[in-house]
Amino acid sequence: MSTASGRRRGRPSRAESENGAPGARERILDSARAEFARRGYDLASVRAIARGADVTPALVHHYFGTKEQVFAAAVHAAVEVAARAFAETEPAGPDGFGEVFTRMFFGIWENPTTRGPLLALFRSAAHNDTAAAIFRLAITDQLLSRVAGALPGPDAELRAELAAMQLVGVVLGRYVLGLEPLASTEAEVLIQRLAPVVQHHFTGPATTF
Repeated sequence: MSTASGRRRGRPSRAESENGAPGARERILDSARAEFARRGYDLASVRAIARGADVTPALVHHYFGTKEQVFAAAVHAAVEVAARAFAETEPAGPDGFGEVFTRMFFGIWENPTTRGPLLALFRSAAHNDTAAAIFRLAITDQLLSRVAGALPGPDAELRAELAAMQLVGVVLGRYVLGLEPLASTEAEVLIQRLAPVVQHHFTGPATTF
């Protein structure tokens, strides 16, 4: 089917491709994050995502393909923020990783602009196996592998995951469950308490009892 200008429905126009005002692709990702947050992965649909972005479902398929691929793109974009932040603040050696990683983590989650998309995707991943697998792959490939690669010694991947999950647990309690006094405690207080623990996961010895 074609429009009056002859362009096939669902394809971006040349002007949109070149000038991309706000950008159909970006609008689709924004709409997808909102839809996944509102309805979860299972109930979200390409049609609803397209409606929220003011595009046709065909354009969603053109840019991303299936709903699974839309979710994967949304996750990739959100996690890439954390990966870039780590790359920009990575210390010269592993001894400072704990504080740097913890501050980076809280910097992202304390900012409503970056927290919103991550929270939406996190909630979807918690309730659907496919979404969880996509989220897990993105976290591992884009962030944890980079962190592990900078750590000396054996079990670097395990230590990177332990450090990250220490902070993910705090995120769950603070932003999802709203546990008090965790939810209302100043971020700096939490950073000071958590950074040494995260550092121990990175470089400390395994404790035996």
